Amino acid sequence: MKRILIVEDEPSIAMVLEDDMRREGYQTEVASDGDSAIRRATGHPFDLILLDIMLPGKDGFEVCREVRRAGVQTPIILLTARTQEAEKVMGLELGADDYVTKPYSARELRARVKAHLRRTAAPIPEVYRFGDAEVDFARCELRRNGKHVDLSALEYKLLTAFVRNSGRVLTRAQLLDQVWGQGTHVTDRVVDNQVTNLRKKIEPEPEKPRYLVALRGLGYRFDAEGVTER
Repeated sequence: MKRILIVEDEPSIAMVLEDDMRREGYQTEVASDGDSAIRRATGHPFDLILLDIMLPGKDGFEVCREVRRAGVQTPIILLTARTQEAEKVMGLELGADDYVTKPYSARELRARVKAHLRRTAAPIPEVYRFGDAEVDFARCELRRNGKHVDLSALEYKLLTAFVRNSGRVLTRAQLLDQVWGQGTHVTDRVVDNQVTNLRKKIEPEPEKPRYLVALRGLGYRFDAEGVTER
């Protein structure tokens, strides 16, 4: 089930949006101010963010800027009553993917949500190659130079999460949700140790990571232009 974060300070509008998205089969959460929106967007994985610009405290532009600075690449659709072109352009330049001007058609908004979710829902390939490594997702195997490499179930799930989000920063909280499961309570050190173990399996020089890069204060990014086969 796709998860959508709705950022809207007007309770009646938030309720309408939430009901509409749930009828489409999406799981929703609501944030009513800029600070809580940033905490949720950077602390938990969402598939899409509906972001109102006029918010108490930090406005939608500031939220968008800080979310992108944190490395979160989740599609953002701005909901705005502002019709000036310069403000729409500013939102897009800050990292938003789209905008819808109020009053908007519910049908149009649903169509835009579906379009952005389709773009980010590319299926994971059966085979993914980078460097001398080859991940066979159909067989749940890792090979280096054609030789089988043993992976634990946790290491395999971690590698899958990185390949699926190649080029994107994943926070430790996002990795916890995607790999260990929501509601699991483990420390950041556990995540770091598992990443270190995975590096030993996929990196030519684990002490100088080429593919699995740490970003201080943010998380990890998997940098590999993989060759895929389906």
